[in-house]
Amino acid sequence: MSTAAEVARALKTLGSPAKAKSSAWFFKTGPGQYGEGDVFIGVTVPEQRKLARQYKDLQLDQIKKLLGSPIHEQRLTALFILTDQYKHGDEAIRKRIYDFYFQNLSRVNNWDLVDSSAPQIVGAWLAGKDKAVLEQLARSDNLWERRVATVATLFDIVNGESTEALKIADILINDSHDLIQKAVGWILREVGKRCGRQILIDYLRPRYNTMPRTMLRYSIEHFDPSTRSRYLKGSV
Repeated sequence: MSTAAEVARALKTLGSPAKAKSSAWFFKTGPGQYGEGDVFIGVTVPEQRKLARQYKDLQLDQIKKLLGSPIHEQRLTALFILTDQYKHGDEAIRKRIYDFYFQNLSRVNNWDLVDSSAPQIVGAWLAGKDKAVLEQLARSDNLWERRVATVATLFDIVNGESTEALKIADILINDSHDLIQKAVGWILREVGKRCGRQILIDYLRPRYNTMPRTMLRYSIEHFDPSTRSRYLKGSV
């Protein structure tokens, strides 16, 4: 049976000090920043995905050890393995993984970790089910839980369903953190692209003048330049 220690060793051999330094800057690991304390060893995402495929059958107790690591790449590789197991599992396996994900949610603690797993696990499991848990997460004081609530709705959006995404957007529309403003703008943009532009226009009409500018900019990225300009000037 493969172990977390094997995965950790394999990641270490792939590490690059220069890449680690760059990643630490990019993911804001300095004092007071959102990623404070996160540790990077400098392994690229394609390399991590390749390694995740190699260890795709890693057991949950070993995945938990990787998630418990302070090293970012160990946690992200663990989530790549977990999402693959969810994708290929039966209903019982998927439920177990969904529960496991929430049991270890505190370790999904940077934006790429959230974005690489929340739609594929949380959004996928909740498709066609009661989504009250997303609204609870959206009201959390924890930044990453709020982002999980937001990006998890992408699973429904890709399948043409926007109801929950718009509910979450309303809960978070005045959020002060730019990572949430960007995430909400992202899901709104995808609503417009995948569920219908008119749905997005109808949502923005009573809100665009008061929502954070970052959120608005992200949500209208796919509009033509003239229309974007009118939204940003408040003259739609």
